[in-house]
Amino acid sequence: MGVNLSPIISGYKKHINFPDLRGWVLAVDAHNTLYQFITTIRDKSGNPLRDGRGRVTSHLSGLFYRNIQLLKNGIKLVYIFDGVPPKKKMEELKRRRVVKEEGYRKYLEAVDKGDYESARKYAAVAATLEPYMVNDAKELLNLLGIPVIQAPSEGEAQAAYMVKKGDITAVASQDYDSLLFGATKVVRNITLTGTVKYPSKGVELKLEPELIELERVLKGLGISYEQLVDIGIMIGTDYNEGVRGVGPKKALDFIRAYGSAEKIPEILKFMSLDDIMELRRLFMSPDVTNDYTLEFRNPDYSGIESFLCDEHDFNRQRVRKALNELKKSISTKSLDYWF
Repeated sequence: MGVNLSPIISGYKKHINFPDLRGWVLAVDAHNTLYQFITTIRDKSGNPLRDGRGRVTSHLSGLFYRNIQLLKNGIKLVYIFDGVPPKKKMEELKRRRVVKEEGYRKYLEAVDKGDYESARKYAAVAATLEPYMVNDAKELLNLLGIPVIQAPSEGEAQAAYMVKKGDITAVASQDYDSLLFGATKVVRNITLTGTVKYPSKGVELKLEPELIELERVLKGLGISYEQLVDIGIMIGTDYNEGVRGVGPKKALDFIRAYGSAEKIPEILKFMSLDDIMELRRLFMSPDVTNDYTLEFRNPDYSGIESFLCDEHDFNRQRVRKALNELKKSISTKSLDYWF
């Protein structure tokens, strides 16, 4: 779901171009990215891509072609996978399961009626990331030479921590949660197609890359980092529903008037001081690790072709074309620049 900070921070985003990101190291929230691919890369009736053995490959297609393009643009990538979710997130995950089950039921009904437009929409809602899909994604990323990091808990929390340490340049994510975790820089809209699809809503939006810098946001709003976290808590996060009737702008007004969430009488009607403190802790002191290595390796071209074409029935000509373009791009730059 993510936290909706857009209404109050849109004026502090910087529109950038892909050449601006050359040489940057971007941490990608792996699970969110894989979900994006399995919900958007589907046929007209809403079915995901599959190989000859019936295994879903939509996420592999998305990972391969997007990462090839980003690597060609001189952007280094690190994929961070979620670990064990905090207990506070369990209720949200339970809610999502109910939504997916209902989505799957409506998908079957739409297919039975021949309503393929609705089927595609509901199929996106019902999409599930299976363990084998995650394992396949990790294998492909390793073959591409892209570092894979296992977070102890939230992937975005780990990514934000690595940005603050200076190990990576920015978090690449469509969500604003990374800002609540303290990421100093967040890059959005690195799709390269110039659009993003929301099949469950039946819309496709034109986008361009944008950079959000936490310091610029806080200075512009005239608030502290902790106060930004309080705004997130009031409007709702993956850990709490938020306060009914309080949106981003009203939450900002409250913070400017009272200073912190626990001092706002209206807020204390909906959540206790202990709840507020625990929610703050989840964002400001999340479970992260220093047990990782950032090693950028040369892609294993033959291994990639074998994995995609021999194991998962990808079109060999298309895969080879993409790999040859990457080889050519790498050969025009020094290996020190890339790896």
